[in-house]
Order: sequence, then structure tokens, then C-alpha cells
Amino acid sequence: MKRTSALVLVVLALVGAAAGYGLDHLLTVTGRATFAPSAWLPVLLLLLAAACLGLAWPVRRSVRGASPKRIDPFRALRAATLARASSLLGALLAGFGSGILVFLLSRPVGPQVGSMVAMAALVGSAVLLVAAALVAEQFCTLPKDPDDRQPDEPSTGADAGS
Repeated sequence: MKRTSALVLVVLALVGAAAGYGLDHLLTVTGRATFAPSAWLPVLLLLLAAACLGLAWPVRRSVRGASPKRIDPFRALRAATLARASSLLGALLAGFGSGILVFLLSRPVGPQVGSMVAMAALVGSAVLLVAAALVAEQFCTLPKDPDDRQPDEPSTGADAGS
């Protein structure tokens, strides 16, 4: 499984920013109140970050040899998949919150303090989720074996003469 690339995270953040800005603009044009996330959303994102790290930690201990117990490969794959999905979600929500924040700051009338705090909390917790998910994904990375080689590399050692 390939690691999550920075380009994908940046593109998702930009798409989220455009969606957040567009949604708030659409709501304002139609005369409705701007979008304000629940106060629980940043808390849930931080709990998801903790869950990613908590599930990846036993995998890291097993890979590093700190634990005598072997980890089931499917458990490691699930932890890595959760970490990857969390990093993508975090990038999307960080962009979404940033887009709404930019829209609120670009208005001629100053935004309410509560909505600014809610958006800043959303962006901050989403960035922390991305960071924690990338660390968890790193925890689930296996070290390179010396006998692993690419299919197009020439074989060396004992298996070369057969």
C-alpha cells in the first residue's frame, strides 16, 4: 500500500476550501444563515486522531520488535487504511473550514465571535487529525527487507546461479 501523498492532501484541501466558500456564499445569497458546525465536530475529529494513533501503536511495537506478540497483518492493514482515510477526511475538512473562514472574513460586516471560534477549532482539529493520521500511517509501514527486490532488478547472491 502506498503512503498518502502530499499532493492529494493539498488538492483535497483546495477542493474543500472551494466547497466551503461556495456553500457559505450560496447560503448568504439565498438569505439564509451561514454554516456553523456543531461544537462537537472538533472534539470528534480529535477522538478520531487518538483512535488512529491508538490502533497503530501496537503495529509499531510489533514492527520494531518491542513486543513479543505478532500483529495480525489484517489488523495492521485496517489501522493503515483508517489512518489514510482519516488524513483524507482531515484535509477535506481543514479546507472546508478554511473556505468558510475566508468567506466570513471577506464580508463587509464582521462575523460573530462564536462562528469564528467554531471555524478556527474545526480547522485546527482537522489539521491535527491529518498530522496524527500521517504519523499512524508511518507506524504501520514495514521496514524494507533486504531480500525484497523489484521485478526488473537482476538477482544477486545464492539464487543467481540456479
